Amino acid sequence: MASNDPGSTPMPAAEHPRKGSIEPSGHVEDDRPIAPDQFDPAFETTRREIWAYYAYYIGDNGLTLFNFAPTAFQNLLYQAAGDGGVLRFAGRDRTINSIVLLANGISFAIQVLVFLVVGSYADFGSSRPNILIVLSIVAFAIGFGWLGVHTASKWEVAAGLYIVGLIAYQTTLTFWTAAFPGLARNTPQLRLKAEEYTDGLITRDDYDHADMMQRSRLANMAFYIQSLGEILILALIVGILFALNVRASEANNNRGLSVLIAFATGIWLLLAIPWFILEKRRPGQPIPSNTNIVTAAFWQLHRATTQIWKLKQSLLYLIGYFLLGDSLNTTVTVIATLQNTIVEYDTLTLTYLLLVGIAAQAAGIHTFWSIQQRFALGTKTMFTAVMIGILVLDAWGMIGIWTQSFGFHHVWEVWAYQAFYGLFVCPWYAYSQIMISEVTPRGKEFLFFALFSIVGKTSSFIGPLVSSAMIDASSTGNRSVPFYFLFGVSFVSAVVLGVGVDLKKSRGEQEAFLEEERRVRDGLGN
Repeated sequence: MASNDPGSTPMPAAEHPRKGSIEPSGHVEDDRPIAPDQFDPAFETTRREIWAYYAYYIGDNGLTLFNFAPTAFQNLLYQAAGDGGVLRFAGRDRTINSIVLLANGISFAIQVLVFLVVGSYADFGSSRPNILIVLSIVAFAIGFGWLGVHTASKWEVAAGLYIVGLIAYQTTLTFWTAAFPGLARNTPQLRLKAEEYTDGLITRDDYDHADMMQRSRLANMAFYIQSLGEILILALIVGILFALNVRASEANNNRGLSVLIAFATGIWLLLAIPWFILEKRRPGQPIPSNTNIVTAAFWQLHRATTQIWKLKQSLLYLIGYFLLGDSLNTTVTVIATLQNTIVEYDTLTLTYLLLVGIAAQAAGIHTFWSIQQRFALGTKTMFTAVMIGILVLDAWGMIGIWTQSFGFHHVWEVWAYQAFYGLFVCPWYAYSQIMISEVTPRGKEFLFFALFSIVGKTSSFIGPLVSSAMIDASSTGNRSVPFYFLFGVSFVSAVVLGVGVDLKKSRGEQEAFLEEERRVRDGLGN
């Protein structure tokens, strides 16, 4: 098993550049380098385990609680609000867009608490798979629950399902993602590279490059295969929509949305089972003394925030990740509300749009990964290309503040948006996670992935709350006003990430950090 992964035990590889056994005579018996990762055959990644990992992501594709559920929620809000366009929510009268953004903010804020309370299960012991199973069951219940919510009178119930559904979706996705470094670094391919490094056949830079490419391969292929699977699911959904005749009446359209959520949930349930069975329960960090499984989460957060100050490049990426994640999440939400209004919540049209978006997403991630492989490009180069795509998206929306001729006001623009978003922005969801693994010291993956998860969820409620306030404060109710804020945040984060973060420096800081930790530990032991 790889020592620097989830499910690892600390190995001396990150502490000593060379291995040597000294006999009483002082003769060095062996003087070979130790690979950064050590392997246990019991935890070696198999093809079946990798495909089970991919299968879960095909099911947890977001169609249920991230795509159709928000549409169903917003649809019922508009029907309940009528011509006035206002409903009473959270103590005051609010516009529909304001309610959606505020609900997002509430959901994301609760996610932070969820990660603080149960995050320790993902970092300590071997219970992370159990947490994913429990959270998945909650998500399945919410998905099937939408079958009973398809009338305007139940918009408040829909709000509850929407908020809890987002929590379930985001947490399942995070705990699923947390497994990819362990899978990648326990593969037979990386074990062979470790043997070559130990035998002196390759350099440390060669090994690090192989490690980076293996993580990139797994993350990108998971996203690519998920996209292809999602296209097949959407094709089936189109058939269901025609069978339900959703364009015949408002009631049929409402019920169609609920049926789609439940159908996609059923597929998610079936595809999740192989991963629940085949995932190897790689042990995580031991619970620190004088703590329990609950307080360990807070101990972990304190430890991470204390240690990251010694890792300047990791901290810079954390800041940029906070800003850009906030901007992108809110941008997608704002555009989705505009898109739903433009197409008048027509379920069939929304499904066709998703088909275009996901096909573009598959093409985009495959193209990015192919280019990275072909030219042996680093993770940051690919990540920078994604950041440019996000800036273009926010600039597009900002233009719509000043004119009605462009800026997410027309049907043709939502089709163009789906294609652009899939091709140039969706790779963010793979490369942002790969970047986290790039700035994380070996042996500290659980600690730092937990920190980034918490920070990501913290950032995700700020943007929606600010955007909601900007819409409410606008004298004309201009729904594009948030793009002022979003473009500014995206630009600042792009500067921080593009100019400030240096992955080569980061690797040096990580080595120095681990060496200092070794000296402190050795000093305590004397």
